[in-house]
Amino acid sequence: MRTIKSVLPVLLILAFLLGGCGYYFPHVYDGPTKKIYMANWKNRTSNLGLDSDIYQSLSSWFQKSQAIILTKNKEDADLILAGEIMSIDLPSISWTDTRATEVRVRLDVRYILKDLQTDEILWEVPKEIWTEEYPTTGGSAAMADNEKKALDQILDDLSERLYLGTLEKLRQMNR
Repeated sequence: MRTIKSVLPVLLILAFLLGGCGYYFPHVYDGPTKKIYMANWKNRTSNLGLDSDIYQSLSSWFQKSQAIILTKNKEDADLILAGEIMSIDLPSISWTDTRATEVRVRLDVRYILKDLQTDEILWEVPKEIWTEEYPTTGGSAAMADNEKKALDQILDDLSERLYLGTLEKLRQMNR
């Protein structure tokens, strides 16, 4: 009982300081509920299913917020988040005497976030390049697995950026 009494004031002071200093959690959006229409991205590559992988990754990130609802119905939405996969490239970057030892996945994308009520563009990135390196060791099966892991990492990083960027734009709209 004595330890609870001695720890309680410290916890109250800590809560007061954190609450009073303007700190916020960037992954949390507590503004009014917004519906975002998120169409499948245009895929200009020969990598079939990449648009679906991006959609699934984005959906996972946007489900972290209870105040954001993804919808397939554009007429119901407040915002639209659209994008395009412009290219994917797998150039070699490191060689031994006879073969590549490491390659890099390169994904070029562009995207836009638009307010459907005002027709205002809230955020537009006309070209963004994402890269991730992976080793070529372990034969072709391991290399294909490493390539997929590298691409999955790019998609997760891209999705996180889009999620956090969208939350920031929503916060700016509510100020």
